[in-house]
Amino acid sequence: MGNYNLVTPVTPADIQERKAYFVGGGIASLTGAFFLLRDARMPGENITILEELDVKGGSLDGSGDAETGYIMRGGREMETHYECFYDVLRDIPSLEMGPEHSVLDEFCLINDLDPNSSKCRLIRQQGTPQDFSHLNLNRAQQRQLTKLFLMSEEDTYGKSMEDHFTPDFFDTDFFTFWRTMFAFQTWHSLTEQKRYMHRFIQHMGGINDMSALKFSKYNQFDSFVKPIMKYLADHGVRTQYATTVLDLELELTPQRRVVTGIRTLHEGREQVIPVAERDLVFVTLGSMTESSGYGDMHTPAPLRPEKQNGAFTLWRNLARKDEVFGHPDVFASHVDKSKWESFTLTCKPSALTEKIAQLAQRELLTGRTVTGGVITITDSNWLMSFTVNRQPQYPTQPKDIAVVWGYALFMHKPGNHIKKTMPECTGGEILDELLYHLGLLGQRDEIMAQTICRPVMMPYITSMFMPRTKGDRPEIIPPGCVNLGLLGQFVETKDDVVFTVESSVRTAMQAVYGLLKLNRPVPPVAPAQYDIRNILNAAHAMNNNKPLPGERLLERFLQSGYYADKFGGNAPEDR
Repeated sequence: MGNYNLVTPVTPADIQERKAYFVGGGIASLTGAFFLLRDARMPGENITILEELDVKGGSLDGSGDAETGYIMRGGREMETHYECFYDVLRDIPSLEMGPEHSVLDEFCLINDLDPNSSKCRLIRQQGTPQDFSHLNLNRAQQRQLTKLFLMSEEDTYGKSMEDHFTPDFFDTDFFTFWRTMFAFQTWHSLTEQKRYMHRFIQHMGGINDMSALKFSKYNQFDSFVKPIMKYLADHGVRTQYATTVLDLELELTPQRRVVTGIRTLHEGREQVIPVAERDLVFVTLGSMTESSGYGDMHTPAPLRPEKQNGAFTLWRNLARKDEVFGHPDVFASHVDKSKWESFTLTCKPSALTEKIAQLAQRELLTGRTVTGGVITITDSNWLMSFTVNRQPQYPTQPKDIAVVWGYALFMHKPGNHIKKTMPECTGGEILDELLYHLGLLGQRDEIMAQTICRPVMMPYITSMFMPRTKGDRPEIIPPGCVNLGLLGQFVETKDDVVFTVESSVRTAMQAVYGLLKLNRPVPPVAPAQYDIRNILNAAHAMNNNKPLPGERLLERFLQSGYYADKFGGNAPEDR
């Protein structure tokens, strides 16, 4: 979006009298409330966020302490083109740098001074680094990727990656990089795989060293959620926790759909919040971290399929009323295909921290980039990966403590050392399995005394990746909806992908701007797939960095004065 479009929208005439309700306390609702404050000028006291749990921040969480063990269920990877999210962060004051600086200033500065890169992406044979410089795709596999890139999206509907790629494709280094970076499984959506290729084609040559990624100073709750929540609270926005939204009361006609009430369960009592036609209701559909189960060193993380009143229950109640609300069971009824387990290690100095520093080729506690992304253990039966981001990951984290995060994709197999599936294992047993793969069983007792492992099971963490077709995900503003917008990872966003912070924020911006008809355009998704240089670089990476037929001729054309005169000659992200 160019500067011409960075306008201050015209304030809706009756905005002072209207109320807004957000169902769900995640990043989509938080940024939606921000857009109402900044761009629509709705008074903060007119905005209420309703959250089922007592947990702040939705899926962008960070909790625990050095005594009981820190917990991060996950972390969303970020890159340069998060236009909607950065539009928020540029107006949120930094908690550490002072009000004259924004969270975006803080984020950009740390990544400019300390750019990310991985020096060890793959290991095997008990901690032996592998070469990760090439994608190792043969010509047939390259053609399969190219064919998918050129297919129409409609031809991918309802299909999984197994329907398109040959089995040998899933054994390539490319797919190991891809699946462990984005948490894709072979049975996941071919549609989403195609969208990811288009959305991130400019990074195809960097998925091995992860140099395209940007990371916050702390975990994403402390770095992003806390300053946004402070901004909202300072402007009068109210958040009501321990409030389950059971259903919406709707006035339905063939042409119009109007929310008239929000049926809630709060402190054991059912009540209905009345909603006027000029009020606004925003619902985050589903949740990737719904029904998370937490374990510890002595207890496995429980697999708890959906609670009686979970986020998907609300979506199902809406879908029963009207077809425009999509098909939640396409995503939420395949726990065996959407679950995985993560773990967080709280580590005092030991042979484990020394080994990780050796693999990362960096010290752990300097405040700078450590592993630069996940390190994947390729001969792990669980396909275990782990990462150490900048330390400390928590503002109050002791100076001698390191926090390590990890997860696994093949949880149904017995471990190489611990002959159990991962969900059967306690935190201590998961740590044991990691020590085996790092060649550290000889120092097991010392490491166990200095380390806490907290596992988390998430039944729906990749549910938004399930194969889908047109209509399974509802529109952000479904047809005929007068005062209802849908947010989050399970609504349709043209050209964008799921499983990113940006996609949640984009849905919030589109919902607020669309319902209020604000005269400020939503930034388009960066059109990286249309730049010939990105396509050339991706093809070069897919060809294992070997020259392509006609590559020199094309490079001479791109460097020519004709190209600069005709197309501007700017960097792809500037057009």
